[in-house]
Amino acid sequence: MVNGFMKDSLIVLSGGLDSTTMLYEFKDRIGMAVSFHYGSNHNDRELEYAKLHCERLGIPHLVIRLPFIKQFFQSSLLAGADAIPEGNYDDENMKSTVVPFRNGIMLSIAAGIAENNKMQFIMLANHAGDHTIYPDCRPAFVEAMNNAVQAGTWNGVQLLTPYTHITKTEIVRHGMQLGINYDETWSCYKGGEKPCGVCGTCREREEALREAGYYDL
Repeated sequence: MVNGFMKDSLIVLSGGLDSTTMLYEFKDRIGMAVSFHYGSNHNDRELEYAKLHCERLGIPHLVIRLPFIKQFFQSSLLAGADAIPEGNYDDENMKSTVVPFRNGIMLSIAAGIAENNKMQFIMLANHAGDHTIYPDCRPAFVEAMNNAVQAGTWNGVQLLTPYTHITKTEIVRHGMQLGINYDETWSCYKGGEKPCGVCGTCREREEALREAGYYDL
C-alpha cells in the first residue's frame, strides 16, 4: 500500500500524451504497465517513452508484440509514414488511421494479465476527442467492454477510464499540475526521427498544449 492506495491497477500505456498523463496521475495505484507493439509507424518511438517513464516511476513494464495486426489488418497507421493523412484531427481526415477493434484486442489481453496478477482494474486513457473517429474509444464501447471483462474474469476485473468525457486540453492541464514534461511523450503518427508537425495527431497535440497554456510556463 502506498499513500493509502493498493497497487490494484494495470495501465495500458502507449507512451503518448494521454496515457503518460494517466500513468503519473494514478501512479500510486498502478502496479503494472502493459504496452503493445502492433507494427504501427510510431510504435518504436512511443515505446521508448513508455519505458522511460516506467523506469523513472519504478513501475513494472511489459511489452507485448502483436505482429498479426500488421499482417492481417488495414490502416494507414500500419502502411508507412506517407499513408498518414495531414491536416485537421477530424473524423473524415483521420478515418484511415482506425485499426479495427484495436482497443478491444488489447483490453482482452490486458484483462487476462490483470486477472493472472490479481489486479482489479485496467486503466485506459481514451478521451472525448477520440469518440467520433475511433469506435473502440466511445463510452458505449467502454461500458460494454467493462461488462464483458467483469463477466469473464474470476475476480471481476473492471475498466477505469477517467478521461472518457474530458478533452485533450483538460488532460494536459492535469499533466501540468503534475509537472509532466510533454517533450518526453510521442504523438506523431508518421513515426519519424522528429514529429512531422502536420499530421492530425501532431496538430491535435499542438492545439491542446497551446489551449492549456503549456507554452506559457
